[in-house]
Amino acid sequence: MKDKILSALENGGEYVSGEELSKNLGVSRTAVWKNIKALRDEGYIISSSTKRGYRLEGVPDILNKQLICGGLDVSSAGTDMLILKTVDSTNDEAKRMAANGAPSGLIIAAENQTGGKGRLGRSWCSDSGGLYFTLLLRPELPPADIAGITLSAGYAVCLAIREYTGLDALIKWPNDVIIGNRKVCGILTEMAAQSDRIDYVVIGIGINVNHSEFPGEIKNKATSLFIETGERIDRNKLFRLVIEKLDKVLGSFLFSLSAEDMEGFKDLCATMGRRVTLERSGVTISGEAVDITSSGELVIKDDNGKEYNINSGEVSVQGIY
Repeated sequence: MKDKILSALENGGEYVSGEELSKNLGVSRTAVWKNIKALRDEGYIISSSTKRGYRLEGVPDILNKQLICGGLDVSSAGTDMLILKTVDSTNDEAKRMAANGAPSGLIIAAENQTGGKGRLGRSWCSDSGGLYFTLLLRPELPPADIAGITLSAGYAVCLAIREYTGLDALIKWPNDVIIGNRKVCGILTEMAAQSDRIDYVVIGIGINVNHSEFPGEIKNKATSLFIETGERIDRNKLFRLVIEKLDKVLGSFLFSLSAEDMEGFKDLCATMGRRVTLERSGVTISGEAVDITSSGELVIKDDNGKEYNINSGEVSVQGIY
């Protein structure tokens, strides 16, 4: 009931009368008052006027499922959501839930992660103020057909950040979003599959939103939307936009970017045209990033003109952390 009242207050304009809330929600005026009090206890600023009703004047910086998902028209991403206060890792929780039959489209989000992780087993700073979530998908496809899923997710997040903040967010192949030369978002995709079919895919996304500083070891490599804009970001509104972009990009093109979106991805990819270095199986490959294939591989041309198609490995990009 609290979520329904909160949604009505958010969408109701200046004031919403207690009588209107009672009638529309089918509850007593006393029940409305009790839920208003509960919302105030959670940090929502709600003013009241004897003649005019209630008005929402401020919201706490906490994730709220109704504000994020209420009325959201999606088919692939965010069809349901679970928000946790603390979890070891949203990816690990998503895998546990997947093993117990959780449906495709579920998003698991957390205010804090005690064991957030990035690629190659690295830890991910998961203090309060960020968006940490995992999208669970069960595509009826062979594993080879979703090679571009991480690129698609990164493209969607980059589009959402640019639209919401106006910042010049770019993509660092294959799984980071950057502003300037600092990282603002990381993506970790994991999969359980057999040779001919996928059981599930989890796409873990961490976005630095309202952080004002970072620990010493990453403070010169990481940034946040707050640091870049100088303004506090409404995480619920940003989260909603990210989900909409994910649903469009992932759902419409079966986890492979369309030709149009692939060109858009390349335009927003900071790796393109830069000198890169790759360590793979004890061999160092250096050259210019000249293209990205439809399956998500980075094409590197070395100093002798030989081209390499790279689908994995640790790539260092000149000028980016």
